[in-house]
Amino acid sequence: MTEEVVKPAGKIKKQAHIKRVRDLVDGVLLLDKPVGLSSNDALIKAKRVLNAKKAGHTGTLDPFATGLLPLCFGEATKFSQDLLEADKTYDTTVHLGINTNTGDTEGEVVLTRDVDVTQEQIEAALVQFRGPILQVPPMYSALKRDGKAYYEYAREGIVLEREARPVTIHKLEFVSYEAPFLKLSVTCSKGTYIRVLGEDIGNALGCGAHLNALRRTQVGALTVEGMVTLETLQANAAPLAMLAPVDALLSSFPAIELTEELAKRFLQGQRLALGKEDVVVPAEQGRARIYHDGRLLGTGILQEYAILAPERLITARH
Repeated sequence: MTEEVVKPAGKIKKQAHIKRVRDLVDGVLLLDKPVGLSSNDALIKAKRVLNAKKAGHTGTLDPFATGLLPLCFGEATKFSQDLLEADKTYDTTVHLGINTNTGDTEGEVVLTRDVDVTQEQIEAALVQFRGPILQVPPMYSALKRDGKAYYEYAREGIVLEREARPVTIHKLEFVSYEAPFLKLSVTCSKGTYIRVLGEDIGNALGCGAHLNALRRTQVGALTVEGMVTLETLQANAAPLAMLAPVDALLSSFPAIELTEELAKRFLQGQRLALGKEDVVVPAEQGRARIYHDGRLLGTGILQEYAILAPERLITARH
């Protein structure tokens, strides 16, 4: 006698999850990041609109900050480190007389003091913050200790000793002052916290301060020209057309145009002697952007005796 196997009723076979196929998108989006959105959230939204497979941003903007956030897609991500290292320019409004635990508008007020300062006193205070300075990173930051971000310690009420780090304030210009709001323009090196700069200026004036507004207007050679909002990107029927080419990240480097034979060797990772070839060689040594027939091949290091060493190469799209 054969036993009949009866399958239990009501079991529904799970549908296979259909993975979204993303496109190989190359280029740079100069995004005008809005208030209230983290840099990573802004990247995710733009990546979804462009249906891009690979993407990254080039230096975090705090959620309360706005302005230029270059987003790199595809081959452009190979050069994003250059923007992380680049100088940056900001317009900021410092609210004198009030300290918050985060140094900006997102934090809780921890101290309030009267504000009785003049423009002359402000101008005198700004002098000490120009040029190379030491800056103590804030507790509310993504820096880590023992694998845990500072802001996680801060939320637990733990304050850690932080070592001051060298940064450079290339430009610190007084724009206007209508008490208690002080407007400044700042150009600084990588790793500078404008929140901390605002607090330190307030402390130097004896009244404390926090940032009321912060807008980034330049990253390296990239400026607000050509910047687009998420709303504009989402409303565009052809959003890929809003991307700048990969070499927009490399505009500060001299260009070298290679012959077809040299281009093949360059893409194979070979060092090239350009001195005897039909190639215009820049006068200065250092990094250069390399082309053949108008197409970007990558970057190289121009060395002594016109030797070109490949650095980062572009993967050809077919």
